[in-house]
Amino acid sequence: NLIDPNLANSFKNKSPERKAILLTDYMVKNGITYYDESVTQLEHALQAGNLARNAGADAFLTSAALLHDIGHFLDEDNMNGLGVIEHGKVGANFLRELGMNEKVCCLVENHVLAKKYLVSKNKDYYDKLSSPSKKTLEYQGGKMTKSEMEVFEKNPDFENSLKVRMYDDIGKQVGMDIPKLESFYDLIEKYLVIPYVPNLKSYQENLKNDGFLLLKNFF
Repeated sequence: NLIDPNLANSFKNKSPERKAILLTDYMVKNGITYYDESVTQLEHALQAGNLARNAGADAFLTSAALLHDIGHFLDEDNMNGLGVIEHGKVGANFLRELGMNEKVCCLVENHVLAKKYLVSKNKDYYDKLSSPSKKTLEYQGGKMTKSEMEVFEKNPDFENSLKVRMYDDIGKQVGMDIPKLESFYDLIEKYLVIPYVPNLKSYQENLKNDGFLLLKNFF
């Protein structure tokens, strides 16, 4: 279950700028867990995002690298102290509720699949995984089958998913210089451009109560 099931509602009808601030504030407040790694979840997010940015990655890829583990911030640990099994899906679905661009959401959702793919493709990759990442792999179903690998290879986000995974794997270094989360405000805001309006009728009522009138096809 989500730690705060009403969290997404607190973002409703907020501007992209305000959403970015609320999201980063939440990450700072809830990113203190280590989940058996050598850095906190917040430090890991900042390292991954900063590695992508310094490598000149596209902005949407950098955003995904920064937010790839947001699901760990949102749900209860169900891997015996190692975090959330389905954190890719949990994080992606939460970001979709906020109005995050789908390109970012897909990469967040795929980063666990990318690990499963790479482990299946290359034994050396498994050997280089951190000890906690090897343990979580068992909870996540282990290697892909050949058919699962073929399906994933046809995913239009395949190459970028592998890149996010690379930044994920590298971004676990103790003592690495990292920027403040505030330096990513503009980047997050850029991809929070879709208005969160889950119920148009409710939205219209809110406008009416605030003294506004919504005219269909006025423009």
